[in-house]
Amino acid sequence: MTEQKDWIKDLVVYQIYPRSFYDSNGDGIGDLPGILQKLDYLEELGVNALWLSPVYRSPNDDNGYDISGYQEIMEEFGTMEDWDRLRDACREKGIRMIMDLVVNHSSDEHPWFLESRSSRENPRADYYIWRDPVDGHEPNNWGSAFGGSAWEYVPERGQYYFHYFSKKQPDLNWACQELRDAVIEMMDWWADKGVEGFRVDAISYLDKPQDFPDSALPPRPDGYSFPDCLICRPGTHAYIREMNRRVFAPRNILTVGEVAAPTTEELGNYVKTDREEFDMAIPFVLPKTEIDTWSPARLREDIEESYRAMKEDGWWARFFSNHDKPRQVSLYGDDGEYWEVSAKFLAMFLHSLPGTPYVYQGEEIGMTNVKLPSIEDYDDPSTRDQYRQYLLSGMDPAAALAQAQLESRDNARTPMQWDCSETGGFTSGTPWLKVNPNTREINVEAQRQDPHSVYQCYRKLIALRKESSALSRGDLAFLETGQQDLFALTRSTADETLLAFHNFSRQERQIPSSLLEGTGEVLLSSYDREGGYRGPVLRPYESVIFRNRP
Repeated sequence: MTEQKDWIKDLVVYQIYPRSFYDSNGDGIGDLPGILQKLDYLEELGVNALWLSPVYRSPNDDNGYDISGYQEIMEEFGTMEDWDRLRDACREKGIRMIMDLVVNHSSDEHPWFLESRSSRENPRADYYIWRDPVDGHEPNNWGSAFGGSAWEYVPERGQYYFHYFSKKQPDLNWACQELRDAVIEMMDWWADKGVEGFRVDAISYLDKPQDFPDSALPPRPDGYSFPDCLICRPGTHAYIREMNRRVFAPRNILTVGEVAAPTTEELGNYVKTDREEFDMAIPFVLPKTEIDTWSPARLREDIEESYRAMKEDGWWARFFSNHDKPRQVSLYGDDGEYWEVSAKFLAMFLHSLPGTPYVYQGEEIGMTNVKLPSIEDYDDPSTRDQYRQYLLSGMDPAAALAQAQLESRDNARTPMQWDCSETGGFTSGTPWLKVNPNTREINVEAQRQDPHSVYQCYRKLIALRKESSALSRGDLAFLETGQQDLFALTRSTADETLLAFHNFSRQERQIPSSLLEGTGEVLLSSYDREGGYRGPVLRPYESVIFRNRP
């Protein structure tokens, strides 16, 4: 991060998944005019940056992450004029526009791919990754992230193309300079239109080993193995530096990379200043991995490790939710008895950490996971594939469905719950994905009127961040409590110290008396509905933030 981008420390970013945010025309699909109609809501919440998940032209095999026209708007979402109006309205409200950018792969319906597949002599023949058959079969044993082989045969060329994701998402060939020039030209075009930032999707996979060796990982139930040599290759870093040199740095554009990094050190390699790559990185972790391995102790360890690695040189993207993860209150909190306090607790914990906080739509009202009754009700291709993999492994269908429900990306993609009506106020038509039935209890309309709601907690946190230099820029120190699920931490500048306690459990926890010395005003409590902080014994999922006395 360069000195000129110190302003990123003041951002609170709100991610919108357009298909599920607000439908303005009754077709059941969220759209750009719908976002524009709700912009006052975002202003009231207090966010000052908007990350827009893909709105480009797409056949929608993977909900817009398969792009067939980088400089066009998907018809379901509106027009380029709608995008221009949204950009102008964001500028008027002081909200920076960040576009999701998918350049690891395109759609197989993109004109580049249609030309590339037509013949080996086409001028764009090398825009994608093609390999000859080996003994009449795929070039290697690699499996796609969405199931099946990572290779698809095209008779016109007599070759296979590589796709790490769906077969409708062929990987772009970043070893081809003409392809890189075309991508850079597209980025420049969007920057000229007023985009102030890019969140770059699946960036860790750009560089491929040209010999494409077999993976040494054990085969999945479908017989293919995950690639074991794709992540964080040296060439990927070189390609990102080229983007930075040619587009990001000259225009002072905010950049956020979605990174699958095996270590904190490798994650830091994407954001350290002398690397000249990204301003922030969003680590990607498979939902199943996170569900199976997370714990409060592991979370603290990861936070401290990344803080040490990037304290002097780098910056953090702080998030618990996005369009690829289960809902945070269902994963890390308690979406039953302690739904409200644990939703507030998670917000207070995240916003008390150093870095730029990200709020994913619906998080600010405590939206939860949903259990759709049948696998056919799920839209997400990875959910359907995971269900098939579980069946192939011998799992009972009911158990396979239960596990797929828990991990599904559709948990985060159910429509935004604006009111208590059957469609959640999202649409006047039939929603593209079923609305969570708990919209009757969990919705924006009710929480805007309730001074003690999850929504109001987020508003207070965001306002506090704007007024507190300790929250936006202060040093972090964890204090020892002797309990793995009771966190105590300080955020400090020369002028201010905030002290926070977070009880990451369903049981009461006692704050050591020595840690309460010097505490002053209580700024926020996750139990504000119950009268707020009442002493050193913290209730389940209780968070409290103090401003220490000078």
